[in-house]
Amino acid sequence: MLKDLLRSCRSCTISLPWRLAAASGLYQGKGTPVNFVIENADWAIRWVGEHVRDEIELLAPGTISITTEPQRLTHRIVHFGSQYMWVAWGRHMSRSNRYVASFFHGKHEDGPEVSRHIDQFLRSMPRLGTIITGASLIEQRLLVWGVPRERLVRIPIGVDTKLFRPATPEQKQYARAKLGIPDNAVVIGSFQKDGVGWGDAMEPKLIKGPDIFLMAIKRLVSEVPVVVMLTGPSRGFVKQGLDRLGVPFVHRYVKSHVELVECYHALDLYFVTSREEGGPMGLMESMASGVPVVSTAVGMAPDLIMDGITGGLTESENVDGIVEKALHILALSENAQDKLRNQALNAVKICDWSVVGRRHLEEVYLPMIKNAS
Repeated sequence: MLKDLLRSCRSCTISLPWRLAAASGLYQGKGTPVNFVIENADWAIRWVGEHVRDEIELLAPGTISITTEPQRLTHRIVHFGSQYMWVAWGRHMSRSNRYVASFFHGKHEDGPEVSRHIDQFLRSMPRLGTIITGASLIEQRLLVWGVPRERLVRIPIGVDTKLFRPATPEQKQYARAKLGIPDNAVVIGSFQKDGVGWGDAMEPKLIKGPDIFLMAIKRLVSEVPVVVMLTGPSRGFVKQGLDRLGVPFVHRYVKSHVELVECYHALDLYFVTSREEGGPMGLMESMASGVPVVSTAVGMAPDLIMDGITGGLTESENVDGIVEKALHILALSENAQDKLRNQALNAVKICDWSVVGRRHLEEVYLPMIKNAS
């Protein structure tokens, strides 16, 4: 039965998930059989939900919608886009639903608040049909904590490879000129929120490694003419640190992913210096944009980066390793850099939203619908 369903999913006119859910008694009333719960904030959880919905809509129209009001749902498959939302909402939700939760990052060592949340999540596990994670590192962590193998599905966080593409020489020159960056500068990008709260956020969010980032930049400026490219909110700690070091930087508040593309065009390298991650999205966006990445071994980085082949990978908090990997990539010949970029492009194809959306449908939602029938 399921193989027949999956074969039907190759057709863009499929309505079988909807019909099967209705016949099973899982789906009742108006709306779609699957609902993906997102947050109001315009950040990763919302983007994942929107992209998964959009891709599944092409494959199986009427199967999935997104919502910020899960309390209204009954007789549905309800997918909470983060473990935090599931813990907050789960105990209040109808038992007529079947539940999915994404667990992208977190470990007990991250602090008392995170540790308490993980314990709450594990206690809630009996109510979850499926747990999705994006990284093999997190998958293994969940297994050690006692999550049953049969409830775990690893699907990477996605990227739009049609939007994020390598820049032509002309596009790179234009982006740098627009941002006022000298042609001879080595531009290093950091596009993620790494301060506590919003506004200037002078208190660092240490889990994101802004202190590691600054230490690495301090080392690099003695070797190459660095300019740092920043996007996103809450970058006050990093900006203050760069001012203290006398390192020039550009900070742009982009309003859309389309504007973000041009920022990647200006880069020579992208740094992920975090102590813990689920992705991050900047990793996949950089690789898709033809920008070499130097990353600590967090989140999806060990799954996508083969050290020296598709980027640079080093241990968490290893400033020397970050600097060494960066200088090695910068010293490569033009042909060797092109080879690294092309291999990174091939590696990140598994994260294209078309692949990620289909995998949610085929590996999570359709099996849950089938098992309810």
